[in-house]
Amino acid sequence: MSRRRKFQRIGIVAKAASREAVHTAHELAEWLRRRDLEVALDEAILRARASAPDLPFRPNEVYDLMVVLGGDGTILSVARNLAGSVPILGVNLGNLGFLTEINRGELYPTMVQVLTGKFRTEKRSLFDVELRREGHAAPLRYRVLNDAVINKSALARIIQLTLRIDGHLVARFRADGLILSTPTGSTAYNLSAGGPILGALLGVAVLTPICPHALSLRPMVVPDTSRIEVTLETPREEVYLTLDGQEGTSMGYRDAVTITRSNASVKLIKVSERTFYDNLRGKLRWGGLQEGEEPR
Repeated sequence: MSRRRKFQRIGIVAKAASREAVHTAHELAEWLRRRDLEVALDEAILRARASAPDLPFRPNEVYDLMVVLGGDGTILSVARNLAGSVPILGVNLGNLGFLTEINRGELYPTMVQVLTGKFRTEKRSLFDVELRREGHAAPLRYRVLNDAVINKSALARIIQLTLRIDGHLVARFRADGLILSTPTGSTAYNLSAGGPILGALLGVAVLTPICPHALSLRPMVVPDTSRIEVTLETPREEVYLTLDGQEGTSMGYRDAVTITRSNASVKLIKVSERTFYDNLRGKLRWGGLQEGEEPR
């Protein structure tokens, strides 16, 4: 467990489209204010209840703790943009989720525990993503917690990609696309596309082709110290680079995407005794509860 630490400034972000999340955010803010803590709420939540006296949350400012209400998607959007290594407590208000730590009913007992320093943190790696367009000097830069995906549009034909790792040619192949995933993202799109499930703390990246033309082309796991470069070799097709399934931009002929491990990381608060394997068994419905375990 973490050593006792003093919390003074707490940010709250909630899924703005969820009425339950917005209500819980304001309820939690009042609970924290009664304990003389400074609270900053996401601006989308403030707009939902304009009379609230809270400060707006700004990603580039420093917070002692972030509480994220919603699901994995909400955590992804927060984690990519936070300044510094702020511990994040994820509260699951949906169904499937691997990043959220607790459910709505556990919120306040957990907050008491966290505010007294009784928690540990789990560090998750981020990837820096650079898109260099053919003929343009300045690249576009992004950061992902789950994955970067190069994919053709629904109407485009199969595309050709060139893959290099640390400058070495690995493959030139045709496919619908390629998923470049962190260990955290291995249970997201990578899993749906037939890629392997990775332990979340491994220092690796997984490269999973999407519907490759050659059946011999299989998912690859490489050290995350590698420099991974993928070049689009197909002209006149609609191809997109998508980041964590939430941001994206188009790609053109000879555009290149480079993936490296970021110097930044994400700290997820852990308070329960549930393990990574408990989550897999429960979320993926592999069957069988541990002795004494209640179904969720």
